[in-house]
Amino acid sequence: MAAQCVTKVELNVSCDNLLDKDIGSKSDPLCVLFLNSSGQQWYEADRTERIKNCLNPTFSKMFIIDYYFEVVQKLRFGIYDIDNKTIELSDDDFLGECECTLGQIVSSKKLTRPLVLRNGRPAGKGSITISAEEIKDNRVVLFEMEARKLDNKDLFGKSDPYLEFHKQTSDGTWLLVHRTEVIKNNLNPVWRPFKISLNSLCYGDMDKTIKVECYDYDSDGSHDLIGTFQATMTQLKEASRSSPVEFECINEKKRQKKKGYKNSGVVSVKQCEVTVECTFLDYIMGGCQLNFTVSNWELHFPLAVPCSSAELTRQSACLCGLTQCSGYAKLSCQ
Repeated sequence: MAAQCVTKVELNVSCDNLLDKDIGSKSDPLCVLFLNSSGQQWYEADRTERIKNCLNPTFSKMFIIDYYFEVVQKLRFGIYDIDNKTIELSDDDFLGECECTLGQIVSSKKLTRPLVLRNGRPAGKGSITISAEEIKDNRVVLFEMEARKLDNKDLFGKSDPYLEFHKQTSDGTWLLVHRTEVIKNNLNPVWRPFKISLNSLCYGDMDKTIKVECYDYDSDGSHDLIGTFQATMTQLKEASRSSPVEFECINEKKRQKKKGYKNSGVVSVKQCEVTVECTFLDYIMGGCQLNFTVSNWELHFPLAVPCSSAELTRQSACLCGLTQCSGYAKLSCQ
C-alpha cells in the first residue's frame, strides 16, 4: 500500500454581515466545524470561541486538521448565535453554513463563500472567509504577560483590557492568531499564562514582525483600542521572570492629537519560552519505551471472570490498541 501524502493545516475563520438574531443587541456568534466521515454522516470536530455582540467576527481559535492530498475531505462550517451555556446547538439560533472541501480551501489559500440557511436560501448578506496555512513547525510559545498604567477608556470604573496577537501574511495584511481573556476593571492587568503555536504566530520565523494590540472590552462590541506595539520573536524571547521585556503601548490617533504624548501604558513580557510539542509518533520514532496496562487488574487476571458489558468493551478496546501498536519497536506491556 502506497504511503499517503498528509500534512497538517490550520484554518482561520472570519465572517461578515451575519444575521442579527438578538433584540436590543447583536448576535453572539460561534463557528462549528463538521466533518463528513462517509456518505451523509456529519460529526462535530471542533468549535471556536463565542464572540459577543458582533456581526463581523474574526475568531482567534483556529481549526487544525490533517490534509490528505488524495482524499476528498468534505467540511461544513456552521455559524450559531449562542445565548446560553448549554453544549447542544439545537437550542441556539442558526445563522448560516457553508460546505466545501479542504482541497478547495488549501488550493485557494483564502476562500470566501456566502452563508446559506438549511433550506438553501441565502442567510441575508452573510459570508464566511476561511484561510489555510500549512503547519511545518511543531514548536509552541509559552507566554506570561502583564501591563501597567494602561489608559482608562471607561467613564465609570476602569478599562477591561485584553490582548490580540496578529501575524503578517504574504500580502501584508494582519491576521488574528490569539486573543487573551478580558481582565475586568483593571489598569494593571496580569493575564493567565497561555501558549501559541510558533507557526500560527510567525510562520516559525523568529525575525518576522508580530503585532500586539491592547483593547478595552465593551459589552456592546465596540471595543476601544488602548494601544499597540510590534516586535519579533527574537525580541520577545529575551524576556524572563527576573528581567521582563517591556513594550510601550502606542495609540497613534492619541499621539497625533496630544502634545507631549508618551504612551498609553506598558505591556510587560515576563516569560516567552519556545518548546517543542511532541506527537505520539515523535515518541515512537524517538525510541521511547511505551508501557501499556490492559486494565486496572493484573494482566494475568482471568478475563473470563463475570463483569459488565461496559468493562468488556473497555478491555477489548485496550487489547485492540495493543494489537495496533505491536508493530512498533521497544513496546512493552505490564
